[in-house]
Amino acid sequence: MSASGLLAQLLNGLASASSLFLVSVGLSLIFGVTRIINFAHGSFFMLGAYLAFSSVEMLEPVIGFWPALLLAPLVCGVLGALTEIGLLRRIYKAPELFQLLATFALVLVIKDAALWLWGPEELFGPRAAGLEGSVELLGRQFPNYDLLLIAVGPLVLLGLHLLLTRTRFGTLVRAATQDREMVGALGVNQAWLFTAVFALGTLLAGLAGALQLPREPASLEMDMTTIGAAFVVVVVGGMGSIPGAFIAALLIAEIKAVCIWLGVQEIAGVEVSFSKLTLVVEFLVMAAVLVWRPWGLMGKPQAAARHAGAPEQPLRSSSRQGRVAWLVLILAMAVLPLLLDADNYATVLLTDMLIAALFAASLHFILGPGGMHSFGHAAYFGLGAYGAALAVRALDLPMEAALLFGPLAAAAGALLYGWFCVRLSGVYLTMLTLAFAQITWAIVFQWDGFTGGSNGLTGVWPSEWAADGSTFYWLALALCAGGIYLLRRMLFSPLGYALRAARDSALRADAIGLDVRRIQWTAFVIAAAFAGVAGALFAFSKGSVAPDALSVTKSVDGLVMVLLGGIQTLAGPVVGSAAFTWLHDTVARNTDYWRAMMGGIMLVLVLLFPQGIAGFAQQLQALLASNKKAQVAP
Repeated sequence: MSASGLLAQLLNGLASASSLFLVSVGLSLIFGVTRIINFAHGSFFMLGAYLAFSSVEMLEPVIGFWPALLLAPLVCGVLGALTEIGLLRRIYKAPELFQLLATFALVLVIKDAALWLWGPEELFGPRAAGLEGSVELLGRQFPNYDLLLIAVGPLVLLGLHLLLTRTRFGTLVRAATQDREMVGALGVNQAWLFTAVFALGTLLAGLAGALQLPREPASLEMDMTTIGAAFVVVVVGGMGSIPGAFIAALLIAEIKAVCIWLGVQEIAGVEVSFSKLTLVVEFLVMAAVLVWRPWGLMGKPQAAARHAGAPEQPLRSSSRQGRVAWLVLILAMAVLPLLLDADNYATVLLTDMLIAALFAASLHFILGPGGMHSFGHAAYFGLGAYGAALAVRALDLPMEAALLFGPLAAAAGALLYGWFCVRLSGVYLTMLTLAFAQITWAIVFQWDGFTGGSNGLTGVWPSEWAADGSTFYWLALALCAGGIYLLRRMLFSPLGYALRAARDSALRADAIGLDVRRIQWTAFVIAAAFAGVAGALFAFSKGSVAPDALSVTKSVDGLVMVLLGGIQTLAGPVVGSAAFTWLHDTVARNTDYWRAMMGGIMLVLVLLFPQGIAGFAQQLQALLASNKKAQVAP
């Protein structure tokens, strides 16, 4: 460790901070005005890099490197405007969860569009014209291009400051940030204001991607890696705060730079690899800031929107006919393996559906009745899977004991994480659950000696009596059906009623003597335990477990299942998980562009069937019953 090495890393951190700020400030602008958390913002960063590659390759001989490079962000701005007009205008008044889901669907569509246009290989762009060399600083060479990036961040910050403080457009943007409904009441064309802001935000994301091309190749993984860091910067700085985004980008980038400089250090006789912390350091910072200052470093509590979407419908227990139908369904599923071959793929698919149903039902427990929008529920699914796998591999326990160890591990994680999460609400709770999930994923991904690292754990097989596919299927059916039944019973217990009371009005619930945080914390732990059961079954069904079980994608899959079935219905998680698992399996086996098809289905769901499959069936049934009564009445 030397002073020159530290300086070099700090300068690299400044260059990275500028790129991160360009992406994050666009996301912050969009949220400040539209109140939409644009999950697809990282996709426009990726498009900026790909479009810059194509424009430079085709137009550099004609118009030069820099004009060709700067065409890419302009195209991104136009695409952003079209996205806002075609999609986002329709969901401004929708619940936050549906907005997140719609923008995540865009991620899938744009990723496969990039795959179709540019292929799966990384694309290396040329060096920046006129900035190919380097300068010497304290005996070390530092690229000239990185010096340019260091300057770009403050220049963009200054430009945005002048735009927002010296122009009529900026005045309207600041007013909309404070109260967008009032801006509309004063006669301002909200639609075009939102379009302009979204176009500006995506232009900045495209600019960041284009400027990043001389430093790193364009790849299909740029969207998810970037959006995670951008979310962190926006939340740490304060949602909607531009100076906050700049400070947060500097803070996170420089902490990462210091971690790289420290490398591997021995502390109290234990070797600690600080460089490995770069995968998770931003989420550690976000978790710490949200616990200490829930609104971010320079943020403030958001005013409640006047239009919060449709109110939650009351949950109703199943009728006698409904209970009979469920019983018949379970009996039919129990008999089905007897009609199939022992190695039939249908048994494997049905087992996956059962595990997915329990996972979705556990998420629905806190999502619908609880009103806690978790974006990191996969952490408990993964903890259950790894808990069961480690019980077998490290403790040499049989499957029967491991199936108990898995949910205990998940509940222990939720006991810790939930204590912090239930102190927040809205988007901040969502982001904190995401932070804890990413921290857990990073620990599992890097702890090679214990969790197997990126390779995961293998050799996690059922006991001999359950090794047969059909027998394990019956075991999964019993545990998943029992778990879903218990979750439903708890929803109509005093805990369930108190949970819904806290969701509908925390102030009123507190006024009548309910301990809202304790109730939500209890529900959080219960949901995690049942997700852990699903995770443990998953580990034994596949014979292995990998870090993907804790990824953001897995959490999104759970959200899609719940929303696909219907968040305001008890049958929704079961119906949604079955439909999602079947669709995913069918689409993925028949096309290379399955992400785009899944994204399209999700968009149709959000735009046309927000009530979900089960919710739509309920509405249709109620309509038919009403018509029948009207015909019978004299």
